[in-house]
Amino acid sequence: MALRFDENGLIPAIVQDFYTKQVLTLAYMNEESLAISLAERRCCFWSRSRRQLWRKGEESGNVQHIVSITADCDEDALLVQVSKEGPACHTGRESCFFNGLFVDEAVQSLGLSGLYGLLQGRQQQPQEGSYTSYLFAKGLDKILKKVGEEATEVIIAAKAEDRAETVYEVADLCYHVLVLLVQLGISPAEIVAELDRRHIIDHKVKQEKMC
Repeated sequence: MALRFDENGLIPAIVQDFYTKQVLTLAYMNEESLAISLAERRCCFWSRSRRQLWRKGEESGNVQHIVSITADCDEDALLVQVSKEGPACHTGRESCFFNGLFVDEAVQSLGLSGLYGLLQGRQQQPQEGSYTSYLFAKGLDKILKKVGEEATEVIIAAKAEDRAETVYEVADLCYHVLVLLVQLGISPAEIVAELDRRHIIDHKVKQEKMC
């Protein structure tokens, strides 16, 4: 593959969180920084302002470990998927993209990560009349009780082979599990990382058996 660097010898690199799929930042690489990134398996960029190589996290400690690098169809831009340590943005934000210009509320999907963030907000800034704030106020034992109750409801609905009710109860269970994760300070990304770790181990075991 012959990558197409611009007249300044640079190629844009879109950095994305491998686990959450959140776009973290837009940086630039030259041939040397790309070679370093591939060799060290961590992001190294070319700083246009300082005009020098810049290893992400060398000062802040917010290292980005490379999972994959993919070129686009024109081979003039890169998508770099990473497993990160700490925020991506120098402001302390998880992503550099936080200045909203337009949002079509009609087509927004909350998703698990969005719901998790909403629940965090309810924990940090309780709202009167909010069921979520009520759960956090009652504490861990109440949250655990609700998780158990909702798990039982899932079993009852599934045993009855009631598809719609099962979907409804699983959604309830997911909500309460996310409340539990917020209470314990565990992010959804940590759960995904654990699942990926198991997948990798399982894949290695299967390869060993084939040898």
